[in-house]
Order: sequence, then C-alpha cells, then structure tokens
Amino acid sequence: MASGITGLSQELASAAERAGTSVVTVQGRHRAPSSGIHWRKGVVVTADHALRHEEGISIMAPDGKRIAARLAGRDAGTDLAALAIDQEAGLEVPAFADAPIKLANIVLALGRTRRGQLVASAGIIGGLGGEWRTWRGGRIDQSVRLDLSLYPGFSGGPLLNLDGKVVGVNTNGLSRGRAVTIPLSTVNRTIDELLEKGHVARPYLGLAMQPVAIPENLRSRLKKATTGGLVVLHVESNGPADKAGILLGDVIVELEGKPATDLDEIQEMLTSRQVNDELSVGVLRAGASADLSITLGERPTR
Repeated sequence: MASGITGLSQELASAAERAGTSVVTVQGRHRAPSSGIHWRKGVVVTADHALRHEEGISIMAPDGKRIAARLAGRDAGTDLAALAIDQEAGLEVPAFADAPIKLANIVLALGRTRRGQLVASAGIIGGLGGEWRTWRGGRIDQSVRLDLSLYPGFSGGPLLNLDGKVVGVNTNGLSRGRAVTIPLSTVNRTIDELLEKGHVARPYLGLAMQPVAIPENLRSRLKKATTGGLVVLHVESNGPADKAGILLGDVIVELEGKPATDLDEIQEMLTSRQVNDELSVGVLRAGASADLSITLGERPTR
C-alpha cells in the first residue's frame, strides 16, 4: 500500500512539474491576481471575471519575468479571456489530453500566486454531465464538477490528468460556491472566436418578458391551444424585436411553432441559433392573433 501511495504522489508531483512550465500569474486587477495558461504561442488563456480592467495587464512567467499582455478578447458567458503576449517570450505550451475524463478520475488543479509560486490542489472528478448554459448565456460542452478546492487565484489555471496533460480550465466564476472546469472543446472554440472578433457573438431578441395566463375567452383565437404566453414588458429600441414590429404589451404565444411559456426554454433555444437567423413568432395583440418574423441580432458586448 505504501509503495502505491508513494507512486501516486510521485505521479502528481511529476504532472505538476511538467505542466507548471506553461502556468503563469496574471495581474489584471488591483489586488488579487489570477492564473493563466500559455495555451498557444503568444496566447495566454485566463478567467474573464478576474480581469477588472482591460489595460495595464501583465503576466509573470515561471522564471519570474514580467511580460506585458494585451487583452485580445473576453467572454463573460464562458468566463474566458485571451491575452496576447510577445511570441518570443520563451513560454512553453502544455500538452493537452486526447482521451476523455471519467467520473472519479484523480485530477490536479494548478495555479500561481502573486509572487509566481506554483501551487496545486488535488482531488477527483466529482460529477460529469452534458452540455449546459451558464447564467450569462455561455454554452459549455460538458458539465465537469470538481471535488477539490480552488483557492483564491486558481481561476484561469489548468486541470490536469495524471499524465500532466491539460483537460480544461478551472474557474470559480461560473457556479457560486462550486469549482468547475471548462472543457478543452469549449476553450478552443471560444478562444478561436475571441482571437478573430474580440468577443463571442450571441443572438438575442431585445425583449424583456414575463409569463402570463391567457384568458379563456381569447384562447379560441389562437392557432394552437395554449393557456399561457410571455407578455412583453420592454422592447429595446432599434433591437431585433423592435425592428420586427413587436410592441409593448404583446403576448408572445408561439416561437418557431412551439408554445412560448417558459423563459428558460427561450434562452435555451437561442443558444442553438446564430446571429441573423429568422424566427417565426405568434403574438396575441389587442385580442387578435398575428404572425411576425424576428431576425436575431448580436447581443451587445459590455
């Protein structure tokens, strides 16, 4: 038993040593720094929520050297940000896992302190699930829940398997009180778009709505039987819904031929759509039904 534990301990130490050469300290706010990963040559990935300002960002390399960084793009939805640095900075790019993680796999989270010290936290994969949507509208390809502690400053650092290969980026910014890992596929897709556009384009309607019951005497005027809809409380000026003719007080009863009664379902549907897609909308206006078409716009960035 002792030899087995010693062997596991050595594996963890070796994994940290190998991957630690690509883990950096990111100084993007006045007080507490975060961690980052030299993901590609000249590109550092970190946690978006840790960047309190967009200028004056720097990183500390594993050798203690400070390097100026430029914000290339950020996305609050996935809590990821891309920083551009000098390609001749001499940082290493980590090895990435080519096999899927499994429930109860032993994993290692890495980070760096304000002074550049490499720190680690070990645990297991506590839960795996399917695709999910964050509270800010980001699409994460897989739910990865960690049974380990992400200490202050760990967000933006890597999660490693026992081979020292990166399986994702850790953050405390997507789920309150719970550490999660953003999987490789999500990170790569997001970073590609951030480097190209500086942000992730997400479609939106430009509406504020609230569920409402439809009076029984009006239900017969609808194409499909339904007892509820979404009443429009606000229409963004010159937004997609405004351009389509949606009015304050309209009750949206159908979206793409399906009953519109649940706001979460509407948001879920939007994550599978693209900017400029057209949606058919059935509304109840002043007691009469009408059909409209909304061309999805791009959600404004902050």
